[in-house]
Amino acid sequence: MTSGPKQRTIAKSVSVEGLGLQTGGKVRLTLKSSPADSGITFVRTDLPDKPSLNLRLLALGSSDAVERRTTLGFGPGQIQTTEHLLAALSGLSIDNIAVELDNTELPGLDGSAKSFVDLIKSSGVVEQEKARNSLKVGRVTACSAKDSLIAVFPDEQFRISYTLSYKDPAIGTQFYSIIVNEKDFETEIAPARTFCLEEEARELLKRGLGKGANYDNTLVIGKAGPVNTALRFPNEPVRHKILDLIGDLYILGMPIMGHVVAIKSGHALNAELVKKLREG
Repeated sequence: MTSGPKQRTIAKSVSVEGLGLQTGGKVRLTLKSSPADSGITFVRTDLPDKPSLNLRLLALGSSDAVERRTTLGFGPGQIQTTEHLLAALSGLSIDNIAVELDNTELPGLDGSAKSFVDLIKSSGVVEQEKARNSLKVGRVTACSAKDSLIAVFPDEQFRISYTLSYKDPAIGTQFYSIIVNEKDFETEIAPARTFCLEEEARELLKRGLGKGANYDNTLVIGKAGPVNTALRFPNEPVRHKILDLIGDLYILGMPIMGHVVAIKSGHALNAELVKKLREG
């Protein structure tokens, strides 16, 4: 670990209500400032004794048991679909915050990280007295599964290069690479929405997923392109994959100084990389 700029939290409490993208459950989310060195803590206010889970102590839930989202913790106190909020916290360099919610899944809002960025900025961001820690990658670390791969290489900055490849020509193969800093995250990554193929949507509903999804918060892509919406970027899907990856990596609780190269990586493989990085 290396010392960097000052740690940051938010200035005042802010709240938002919405539906979980996968469960469709109504949830109220409240963000509160937190002391230096306290990290990111999730609190389930709907459960007896309001159990809390700190990122430093959290275990990743099974990606096989909970599809198409990142789940933290196990049992009734788990927190689902954390990736978009964590991406916003990472992108805005928020180190310490309390995240309160009264249901199992975070709200989907517009299906990207933009709404969370706007919520955090409406509170204001303040520096704290302690230096920020970061994980400086000293050696190549990699994980693979079937035709997917993710690896991180030593670098002086946080950089992500992602290749997405779908057989469906409406998406096809997309590549995007970015040095992740606050300005570029907010404009180039945060607005990219979660997406699925139109043919996938019906099947997901049959499996009990996507109950809170609609054309406003999910980029549904049909044979002729986006359905009932327009792309925010020509390559919005690959940018959203980078958004998810930024959020999943922030489960480490600190920024990475390294170049992450990913090919068709999803939440499960991202989680495996986080585990390897934690283990050193």
